[in-house]
Amino acid sequence: MNTATAPLPAAEIDPIAELRSHTQPTLRATVPALEKLLYTPISVLDHGFVRVIDYMGDDSAIVQAARVSYGRGTRKVSEDKGLINYLMRHRHSTPFEMCEIKFHIKLPIFVARQWIRHRTANVNEYSARYSILDREFYLPEPQHLAAQAKNNRQGRADVLEGAEAARVMQLLKADAMQVYDHYEEMLNESQDGTERDASRHGLARELARMNLTLNYYTQWYWKIDLQNLLHFLSLRADAHAQYEIRVYAEAMLDIVKQWVPHTYEAFADYRLGGAMFSGKGIAALKRMLAGEAVTQEQSGMSKGEWREFLTAIGREEA
Repeated sequence: MNTATAPLPAAEIDPIAELRSHTQPTLRATVPALEKLLYTPISVLDHGFVRVIDYMGDDSAIVQAARVSYGRGTRKVSEDKGLINYLMRHRHSTPFEMCEIKFHIKLPIFVARQWIRHRTANVNEYSARYSILDREFYLPEPQHLAAQAKNNRQGRADVLEGAEAARVMQLLKADAMQVYDHYEEMLNESQDGTERDASRHGLARELARMNLTLNYYTQWYWKIDLQNLLHFLSLRADAHAQYEIRVYAEAMLDIVKQWVPHTYEAFADYRLGGAMFSGKGIAALKRMLAGEAVTQEQSGMSKGEWREFLTAIGREEA
């Protein structure tokens, strides 16, 4: 993940600077670390970014909701951390719903189609019915250009090399460039909105867009509560998630760390660094701790669950 400021058109830089130049007094809880990040884009992939537009609540809001209290009270920070750990450990989700955050995200269309499967957020996407998409498309870096895995229909295997890799990159770039040329031709407009050929009418934008490839970039505003954001991150920041969506999740995970640090620590410990076992898994683990040698057949678990179980407890299959 590249956390440098994302390159933006000059027309978009000045409004961000203007937003950041004004501060407003508030009685609401604020988080200094997140205030520093507001509006600033964090670069992801080659043309994408994530930036925080607004947020509500902090760690104390979670504690306040759990205790249904009037305010911060006189509790110690260690007690608040302990309560957040308890809530996370026992999956008491409602207090985490009291915090919300709104992102502005620029991402390839194929990543957006995967992302939108998480139906627990409010989304408003850039409309190519009304506006013209930029000539910006995603090209994988060489180390992420991999072949299809033979034992996993949604995974990658060995990285392509040499002439094979060069040919794939050539096809990806040539196809993306060509469809955009045709897109502009059908629109009869350039990116700046000027007419290309005054002698003919352009195709409606809502039709011309259908020819673009899925590696073109779109943008949206995405607002979500903390509980559902953590669920999204538990899936998409996982090592098994597709790289192109995982890097967005990793950028957002770092934002969560700065926004609600106690919650982040609990989430990293109990969710990202933890493991969930089935009843059969617990039974097998107890037998192992008692010194018994347990096989997959004896455990009653499927081969896939058995492999996952051994990985979780740091064992290798014999």
